[in-house]
Amino acid sequence: MKVVTFGEIMGRLSPEGFLRFRQVMPGRLNVTFAGAEANVAVSVALLGGESAFVTALPKNVLGDACVANLSALGVDTQHILRADIGRLGLYFVETGANQRPSRVIYDRAHSTVSEVRSDHYPWETIFNDKTWFHTTGITPALSRTAADAALSAVQKAKSTDLKVSCDLNFRKKLWRWHDSLKPRELAEKTMRAILPFIDVVIANEEDAADVLGVHAEDTDVHSGKLAIDKYPQVAREIVSQFSNVSAVAITLRESISASHNNWGAMLYDAKSDQAFFAPVRDGEYTPYQIRNIVDRVGGGDAFGAGLIFALQTLELSAPENAVAFATAASCLAQSILGDFNYNSREEVEALMRGSMSGRVVR
Repeated sequence: MKVVTFGEIMGRLSPEGFLRFRQVMPGRLNVTFAGAEANVAVSVALLGGESAFVTALPKNVLGDACVANLSALGVDTQHILRADIGRLGLYFVETGANQRPSRVIYDRAHSTVSEVRSDHYPWETIFNDKTWFHTTGITPALSRTAADAALSAVQKAKSTDLKVSCDLNFRKKLWRWHDSLKPRELAEKTMRAILPFIDVVIANEEDAADVLGVHAEDTDVHSGKLAIDKYPQVAREIVSQFSNVSAVAITLRESISASHNNWGAMLYDAKSDQAFFAPVRDGEYTPYQIRNIVDRVGGGDAFGAGLIFALQTLELSAPENAVAFATAASCLAQSILGDFNYNSREEVEALMRGSMSGRVVR
């Protein structure tokens, strides 16, 4: 297992606990590093896999600190480009509670990775001896330059015979680099050029609708109502449009409040035309009830990492096991402050086996 991911990593700034920015500023904010593709690389490494992260960072001490943090967590950083252009992107998170939602503010314009052209990345060297390449719909949302780099990366990865996955990850606030197209229009046009090179599509419960116009019937994500049985058809429609796609994974979050979510997922296998749901109890889909969410940001990335890890691990690679592992990993991630999923394979497998009481492990 040698996974490589490509995208932007940023500084994440957030108040302590559930405080709001108005309560703490001027004052102290917690600073960590985060970004969808970096989150996946870190999670794969912490689960016991081998991972590398590719991005572009400024030549300054902030970039140095970012690289050092990734390296300390076991991620191969040798192909991170350092440039004299751009800056470290930032994003600010205010964690919600009960009926008050979490809020994200982006400060990513002119980040280094959005300015560096694709031909600066030595893709053939990067992909040498690798088994899997992963990126997301966030990277091409940053700029035309980043979109070109993402497209070039998936094309090179596919031609090198790597398995390629992409999390659709629609971010309406980011798709702004084309003056004549609205965010959803730009996202669909761009991602439809990328998806012909993808083997495994990953999405949340609304990404397929936002990016591809493929809707699950009888579903209202804003009210927390999901028609779970309609999602296999969403996956079939994606496969019918992109015959190269061999699997579609969709996380299923039912938001009762900011602090209480039901959490599960589906993995559709195109070859067998079967959909596998997790978690399953007594033969029925029974989502995890997460009643005291610590931090939900990065939960989808933890799912993607768990799925990529499981599909390349013999004893976990059957579809029903892979989706169960990924769902358990992402459930546990929402108990961790910050984007990175500091949970081990053993802890994930314990949850898969039904250890949900939270009793002290001695």
